[in-house]
This record gives sequence, structure tokens and C-alpha cells, in this order.
Amino acid sequence: MDYLESLKVFRCVVEARSFSRAADMLGLTPPVVSRAIGSLEQRLSSRLFHRTTRQVSLTEAAERFYEGCSRILDDLELLEEHALAQAREPSGVLRLVAHTTATVNRLVPLISAFKRRYSKVSLDVTLTERPVDLVADGYDLGIVLPYMLTSDTTVTRLLDRIPLVVVSSPQYLASTTPPTVPQDLLEHSFVTMSPSIRKPSLSFVVGDEQLNIPMKFDMSSNNAEFNRELVLEGFGIGVVPAAVVEAELTSGRLIRLLEDFQLVEGAIEIRLAYNTRALMPAKVKAFIDHVASSYGNGGTPKPG
Repeated sequence: MDYLESLKVFRCVVEARSFSRAADMLGLTPPVVSRAIGSLEQRLSSRLFHRTTRQVSLTEAAERFYEGCSRILDDLELLEEHALAQAREPSGVLRLVAHTTATVNRLVPLISAFKRRYSKVSLDVTLTERPVDLVADGYDLGIVLPYMLTSDTTVTRLLDRIPLVVVSSPQYLASTTPPTVPQDLLEHSFVTMSPSIRKPSLSFVVGDEQLNIPMKFDMSSNNAEFNRELVLEGFGIGVVPAAVVEAELTSGRLIRLLEDFQLVEGAIEIRLAYNTRALMPAKVKAFIDHVASSYGNGGTPKPG
């Protein structure tokens, strides 16, 4: 029997004033109770009970020890109750990391709806576009793009695919010959995502073949909205998420190119990422269910 269990036996004997009654209350045999008390006495180098055939009384050492023992056991029971409550009811601080550009338009309504439903959960949200390690960086969950995950053991669930479009500004197109087929892109300048995020090349389906076009560029960044602004300034062609340029395409400030040609890997994935399926806190499970429902995707989680 470990030390903590011995303390529980000791308190029960004190309160029952009987080894046999304590054994009945704890579901143990009297010899087990006697051995637990004997082991505790040896550890403390002090006798705890005066025993007679009729009664058990506390020694002076036991009276002092009982007060501290009871306080510690009560605190431990309270901590255990709090932990169990957190496992059953969503509460506490939920630390979330999310890709800035890909999620910012949907993140506020998503979190607002979650907070209204789970008022006992506090949220600490970090927006970034850099790679993250959920465990090392202290996050419970991530709504991220695949390149952001640095651990192969992270569990992910596909939430959405955002189509990519090839666009440019009227200003840029007026200064050059607009591309009409993918091969024409070889003669143009691009504003690209940083090579560490996305390989600077495009692939198109042309007939029965796949055509790879390297992108010539001297401007790149890790932010699609920043790239959009550079494209609007006339610095070249951009390959950006459709949602980022919807207003500009509608107004004519940007023009979509090569619409009749299919892009290979023509979408970016938004994934929900978390560390483990086992012993998941209620706040994490609740957020996973909420996000999956909000994005309308019930895909099976998978590693990586």
C-alpha cells in the first residue's frame, strides 16, 4: 500500500475509533488496515494508537498528525473533484493558434458562437503564419495550413479547401502581353508565397499531360493579403486564395487569368490540429466538435 493510501487508512481509523470498523468502511480486511498503520508508524518513527481489546485511542503524535493529514487529504480530494469536473464540463483556458489570412474572416464568428455556448471556457488566441509545435508552444488546438505543423504525430482533421486563382491587375496586364495559355507564364513576373511555404511553380492539366511552370519572381512573402496588395500595385501575377480577392475580382481591380485551365493542387487545405485523442479535456473535445460542425466537414481525423 502506498503512502497516500496509508494516510487515508489512518484518517479512517481515527474517525471510526476502530480498526475493524475502518476496514469495513474501506472495503479492506483488518490485517490490511493493521499493516498499513504499522508501516506508517515505522515511517514516522512514532506510535500512533494505543490499542486494547475494547478500544483504540490516539497518541499525542497521532492527534497532531491527524490535523495535517486531514487537511492534505481534503485538498487532494478537492483537486481531484476539479480535475474530474474539467473532464466532464468544458471549462478553463483554451489556447488556440490559427493561420491569420486563411481563418481571420471565419474565426471571430466561430469563436463567438463557441463562447456563447460554453461560457466557462476562456480563449487565448494566437494568429500567426509561421510553423508551430502545438506541444512545445503550449497550444491545445490549431486551425492551420499543413506547412505550419512541425510534428508528424499531430492529429489533424480537414476542415475546408480554399481554391487558388491566378490573378493580376489591369495596370500590369496593360504593360505586357496577357497570358492566354499556361506556357505564356514563363515570360511573366510573379508575386509569390515564400518558397519555404509553397514551391514557386505552378502545374496545369493540359490535355492528358501535366505541365509544370516555374514562377519567376523577386517579391515573396508569407501573407496572401500582403501579396494581393503587391499585385494590385502592378508588380506581377499572383496565385492567391479566391476568398482573399473576391471583392477585387468583382470590382475589376484584379482580373482572373487562365480560367479554362485546371490547376494541379489548386487549393489550400485548412486543418484542425490537436495533440492526442486519448484523455482529451472536455474543452478541447467541445471545440473540435464545434469547429467540425461549423465548417460542415465530418472527415475522419488522421495523423500528420
